[in-house]
Amino acid sequence: MEDAADLGNFRVSLGGDPFGHKHQEGDQRTPEGRYILDWRNPNSIAHKSIHASYPDAKDLAAAKARNVDPGGMIMIHGQPNGFGWWGWLLQLVDWTDGCIGVTDSDMDEIWAMVADGTPIDIGQ
Repeated sequence: MEDAADLGNFRVSLGGDPFGHKHQEGDQRTPEGRYILDWRNPNSIAHKSIHASYPDAKDLAAAKARNVDPGGMIMIHGQPNGFGWWGWLLQLVDWTDGCIGVTDSDMDEIWAMVADGTPIDIGQ
């Protein structure tokens, strides 16, 4: 893997079971590995969101071997709409279902500097 540019450091919230790679739908884990930020949603249920390309072919094969649904719709996103005022306080707990939650102001910064097609290394 080539080194990626360091675009900054952000406090994140992960799923309710944040340690280890995501294996299946509902495990509240965030996938680990290299993915692509492939599309964005300015009108999501959270303050903006950018999709990570999980599950990839390797994740799909592993889930098939275990006869489980790998899950999907892993996003980097801001606070749930209407809760932006919680800001950093909500970042003190892991509250997502496997996504990567950031403050609304951090999401605005990430949104502006990251183009679709940007690789992301999660947990690496």
